[in-house]
Amino acid sequence: MKTEQESRPQKDHYTIVVYGDSISRGIIYDTEKQKHSLLLESFTNLVREHLKGVVYNAAKFGSTIIEGLQRLQSDVLKRKPDIVLIEFGGNDCDFHWDEIAENPSGEFHPNTDCSTFYEKLFGLVQQLNTLDIVPVLVSLPPLDPEKYFRWISHNKDQAKNNILKFLGNVSRIYSWHERYNAAILRVAEETKTRLIDIRSAFLQNENYSTLICDDGIHPNKEGHKVIAEKILQYIQSNYIFLLNTHPQTTATK
Repeated sequence: MKTEQESRPQKDHYTIVVYGDSISRGIIYDTEKQKHSLLLESFTNLVREHLKGVVYNAAKFGSTIIEGLQRLQSDVLKRKPDIVLIEFGGNDCDFHWDEIAENPSGEFHPNTDCSTFYEKLFGLVQQLNTLDIVPVLVSLPPLDPEKYFRWISHNKDQAKNNILKFLGNVSRIYSWHERYNAAILRVAEETKTRLIDIRSAFLQNENYSTLICDDGIHPNKEGHKVIAEKILQYIQSNYIFLLNTHPQTTATK
């Protein structure tokens, strides 16, 4: 039986679109400047240097999968991609924490319910397959619950107390986030879609917190290196023909 590499005709030029949220966009939290900023050495840019063809970054800060689907045609399909790298979930599982900090006894819902997230991701994969575009799913890097708790509470005691009333305990932040990662794994398994397991690469680190920004959720510069290495390892094992023997440093947005 032929492998996927052997069965797909190889080309001299490939178009790859990175499609997701601020993690793929390359956003980090700059502690010195105390604001979010764009990392030049993002995993997308690091990987781009080694690949044939063009890599477009269609990721957007704050994007949920529903918002991403609204720009599927304009930001992704119009590029006529051969491969789409998909990274959503971090914003989907998030809550409006400031509202919870004000009234923890209210009724609150995540930006995207987990079952809806699964359904939308499943549908996206099917749509790309129908268009003969290769979808590649990326698992979620783990968040740091302690850092993230300080971030969403603005490190204020009253906000911390109220958010804890809603959560029960800080570790629930991690387990809730993990549910959405599990949905990604489920879609990958059920649709037989390629998966790059970023999460495991982080958790293999003795202290993965050192790879996460002070906001608790965005990988830092070192974290982006880990993601890039994992993606390149995957390409080396599965799509070696995509690798450029003469790496370029030109970035394409």
